[in-house]
Order: sequence, then structure tokens, then C-alpha cells
Amino acid sequence: MRSGKFGLSMGYLAAIVVVGVTVVPLLFVALGGFRTNAQINTDPAGLPGPWVFDNYASVLGSSAFWTFLGNSALIAVIATALAVGLGSMAGYALSRYQFKGREAFYTLFTLGLLFPVGVATLPLYLWLRQLGLLESFWGVAIPEAAFSLPVTIVILRPFMHAIPGEIEDAAVLDGTTRLGFFWRILLPLSTPALTTVAVLAFVTSWNTYLLPLLVFNDSAHFTLPLGVAMFQSAFSQDTARVLAFTALSAIPALVFFVLAERRIVGGLTGSVKG
Repeated sequence: MRSGKFGLSMGYLAAIVVVGVTVVPLLFVALGGFRTNAQINTDPAGLPGPWVFDNYASVLGSSAFWTFLGNSALIAVIATALAVGLGSMAGYALSRYQFKGREAFYTLFTLGLLFPVGVATLPLYLWLRQLGLLESFWGVAIPEAAFSLPVTIVILRPFMHAIPGEIEDAAVLDGTTRLGFFWRILLPLSTPALTTVAVLAFVTSWNTYLLPLLVFNDSAHFTLPLGVAMFQSAFSQDTARVLAFTALSAIPALVFFVLAERRIVGGLTGSVKG
């Protein structure tokens, strides 16, 4: 009994520590945007007093912020659509088809989880230059989708494999083709897992810094992470305004993640059971 209570207490303590480590920096950034530079210099960890809304108003009134936001959203949507579309087809083949080398292919995708983006920087840049994809949104979205494929397939394959084969047999008896089963039955049943991989791909794309830095030189094509870095360089003395810009940049991905949290848990649970 005592060991159980001790374990529960340690679990709560670990949860509090994790929440503190993740939430406190976010609160510091968000609240810092409501302060003046003088307040931050006097008391860096203090609360706004009085509250200042000029920093957020200035950022929201800037056309550059909305350009960066639109670029990030467009690239994230393309990368997510490619990752989910190709990953679902690969997951279907690896879970429902029997062919030689199937497990080797799955192992290869699993090993892709260990492959860092930085290692591929030079060959990826040369490849994109040869294809004429520099200064192109596709030049960022396609590699981002490729790097999201391993985790997409690792989640989708066991989830699709766990769907009873009797459903597929009944669909075949009713005259449904394999493609029809995939499109009309398997994908709707895999909605929790598809939502999970879509959120992960979207958030990963939204926060990616290295790939856009590699592809874009024109600031008109910059994504929000690049925009934050550029804004910090241009307004290095205006700390409060930089904090406001950073906070606003994180809100879309954070809201998207929070709204889909339950589906993410359901998708991951189904994948583990599969």
C-alpha cells in the first residue's frame, strides 16, 4: 500500500515538474509581450503592471507577420497532406498485403526515425538545386513530408493491422475492390490514427527551422520560425516586442495540438494495441 502511494506521489511530482518545465517558459514569453522593455529590464520574471497591449498590436498590424503565417500554413498543409496520403497507402500495403520483404521495408521505415535532418542537409540542398526547387514551397514541403513518413507509417501500420480481416472479407464478398475497401472502409475506421499523424506532421512542419533556412533566401518566402529569427535580429533591443512576436507565432500550432489532443491519444492507443 505504501509503495503504491509512494509511486502515485512520484507520478504526480513528475507531472508537476514536466508541466512546470513546459508551461512556465510559455507563460514567460506570453506575459513578457504585455510588458515594456523597462519593466523587463527592472524585473525580468515579474508580471505585467500595467498591462501593455502595444507590442501585440504592433505585431498583428505588421504585414510581415501575416506573410510568414501564411507561408507556414501553406507549407504545413502541403507537407501534412503528402505525409498522411502517402503514409496511409504505405501503411495499408504493409499491414494488409503479404509479400516478400514486407518486414524489411517496415524495418527500413522504422530506422528512418533515427535519421537526423542535419545529416541530409548537403545532399538535400544539392538535390533541390538540381530540381529547381529552391525558393519554392514544394522544396520545403516535400522533404518535410518525407521526414514525417517514418512516424506516420509506424503509427498507421499496427492500427490498420488491428482492423479485423473479416471486415475486408465481407467487403470483398459484396464486390468491393481492394482500393474500394481502402478508401471507403479502412480510412474511415482509421480516423483516430490518421488524425494523430496529421497533427504530428502539421506541428513538426510548423516548427521546422532548418529546411526553410536551407531553401529560402527571399524573406517574402520565410516561414514563422525564420521570421522570428529575422525579427529578433532586426529588433534585438526591443525585447518585449520580440516576445510578443514569438508568442503569436506559437499560438496556431499550440491551439491545433490542444484541440486534437484526445484524438492523438486515441490514435496512439490503437497503434499500441495493434
